[in-house]
Amino acid sequence: MTAPNRRMLWLLARAQRRVASASDENLADLELTSTQAGALFCFKDEGLLIGELAAALDLAQSAASGLAARLEAAGLVTRGEEKGDGRAARLRLTAAGKRKRDEAARRAISANADLLRGFTDREADIVVRWLSHAAEIATPAKRSRQREKT
Repeated sequence: MTAPNRRMLWLLARAQRRVASASDENLADLELTSTQAGALFCFKDEGLLIGELAAALDLAQSAASGLAARLEAAGLVTRGEEKGDGRAARLRLTAAGKRKRDEAARRAISANADLLRGFTDREADIVVRWLSHAAEIATPAKRSRQREKT
């Protein structure tokens, strides 16, 4: 059996729930969820396509479409046609979306600093490495390839 302090899946799930909840509470006065703030962080000056939003947030296309619709309904983005492809929609931040993105980013920087308080740079690098590793090996395609090798 795994040592109690190394129950990685449970610890990761517990941390994710608590951090997401705290993040949502921290953004409540902006009328944003942490998912919506994450979406706003993806925008560049030229905007982005829904498929690009899906890829950036590791979401299914349908989930990104719903998220884009909620952002649009909240007045944070506008949807326009993509030049050369009438089927594609390019999302662009509104002035309100930019203001909320910038404030959410300021709060995210502060929250990241709080999460890393008490850790050395070396320890923080190990945490980043482990979380990146966990995300990589947890992808369905990667798990399938690993099972095929064994």
